[in-house]
Amino acid sequence: MTQPSRTPTRITDPSGLTVAANVRRVRESRGWSTYELAKKLKDGGRPVSPSALAKIERGERRVDVGDLIALAVALNVAPSGLLLPVDTEPLAEIEVTGRSRTVPALKAWEWADGRNTLDDPASGHAAYQAHMLYRLYGRPHWLVDLEDEEEAGGADRSLGDRLRRTAGIERVEGTNRYRFKREGGGDDG
Repeated sequence: MTQPSRTPTRITDPSGLTVAANVRRVRESRGWSTYELAKKLKDGGRPVSPSALAKIERGERRVDVGDLIALAVALNVAPSGLLLPVDTEPLAEIEVTGRSRTVPALKAWEWADGRNTLDDPASGHAAYQAHMLYRLYGRPHWLVDLEDEEEAGGADRSLGDRLRRTAGIERVEGTNRYRFKREGGGDDG
């Protein structure tokens, strides 16, 4: 009995194709072989063979969420740096899987980086409500607080100071230790 010939499955969705191109672009720009990237993935606890990486880069193997995160870690880029095209102009229209129409690259990047919704109502209360719901369901509350503080002009403080303030942590004088702030200024014993 003869085996049916295996034709490689080609990825056709726009985001899958972009991931494939970006993995190859970043790997090659770092001067790494697929063997070197495979070693980094294995060292990170997500083994992917060099041949599987070559298939990913050719668009012949899908990348699941775990693979995407592991690749982003190994390549030292944000996951959005693999999901979206980087060689576009801000107003260039790009495809995003799950959307029936294109979107400007800047809009897609703002969405992928958690800064704004992909589809904003035109203006007014509906736009404000859509943005707030996006932040409520898609961002941790402490990050929303930090972003609001930055927008209000508090960006000159260090990240550590902002996190301590947001989390309600204070430094104890004389000990350089941290504790949660007490209601009413009481001592925590």
